Amino acid sequence: MRELILMFDIAGRRVAIPAVEVQSVIELEDIYPVPRAPDYVTGLTAMRSQSLTVIDCRKALGQESKTEYGERSPVIELDGHLYALLVDSVDDVVETQSEITPVAGGFGKEWENAAQGMVETDRGPTLLIDIHKLIGGQAAIAA
Repeated sequence: MRELILMFDIAGRRVAIPAVEVQSVIELEDIYPVPRAPDYVTGLTAMRSQSLTVIDCRKALGQESKTEYGERSPVIELDGHLYALLVDSVDDVVETQSEITPVAGGFGKEWENAAQGMVETDRGPTLLIDIHKLIGGQAAIAA
């Protein structure tokens, strides 16, 4: 079954999440730090008078953080909370060309554990990310 996915880059890898999980794509402005939050939680921001938790996807995957990210961030809702994802760049919404297949080795443990699988697109193979694990950070990815 074909589905629409939002493609973006994290740490030089092309990844995607199902487009139905994306509320919008925004330009992040002010981010306010949250004391004692996990290191992958960059802080809070606002969108249309709603607060969003900003997640550094690189840190959530155990990668080194960047000092600057892309201008746009996907916004997703998970368990009634809104999250903005700090990613290297947002690409486009595309249609999958294949069913989800298991992740082949060579990506690294964090990537493989955070992935739902691989899908083929008109732009090549793409890693489909499990958003629950990404939002949960390294503890959720390790589980």
